[in-house]
Amino acid sequence: MSVAEIKFEREDRDGVIAVGSYLIDAAKRFGISFEGECIQADGTHYCSAMITSGAPNLSPLTLAESEHFAANGRKVNERLACQAKIERPGEIVVMTKDWKEETTDQTKVDEQNEKYKKDFAELPLEKKLAALAQLEAIALGETFSFIFNSPYMVFDKVMDVMAEFGLKKEHQEKRAARPTEHEPAKAKTQTQTEAGRRKRSSMRKDNAKPKVGE
Repeated sequence: MSVAEIKFEREDRDGVIAVGSYLIDAAKRFGISFEGECIQADGTHYCSAMITSGAPNLSPLTLAESEHFAANGRKVNERLACQAKIERPGEIVVMTKDWKEETTDQTKVDEQNEKYKKDFAELPLEKKLAALAQLEAIALGETFSFIFNSPYMVFDKVMDVMAEFGLKKEHQEKRAARPTEHEPAKAKTQTQTEAGRRKRSSMRKDNAKPKVGE
């Protein structure tokens, strides 16, 4: 596996990171947080950073970066950590913006857990039950019996489901946040192939239906 050497100057932290990682993933790995979470849907970014060395080892500017810097201005070698992907081995030196972190790590964990709880609570009942069935392989009737007979244990089970839900949701959000320019061609081909397969299957079913008058 190819790796790159990366250093965050302001925080005085350095190490190695796998080629193919994004700068924001490297920052999180070394315990470095940005001012806020980027909101991809409306183009809001808080992860701007200066690349003081090793800029050629990163992917080219994405459309999202071009639009962001066109609206906010750009300094030399300034990048968005959520968009800049490490493409080649070598040394990369990053200077993050100076800002005061106002919350502790535990507070952030608690806030994230509350977010997952809220998201899980907003799921339709059938999806909650489906998640329980998938994780615990318990039929609906057994679930009710389990709840009445073991209230404390079911609380632990629900917490496990919520944790699984949170991890899955976080993974989906991370994939959705990645630049479309970096989407593997294979994934696009598979999506197109699957769509074609469903269309052919539908056509075969329609042709198999008896015609009126036959």
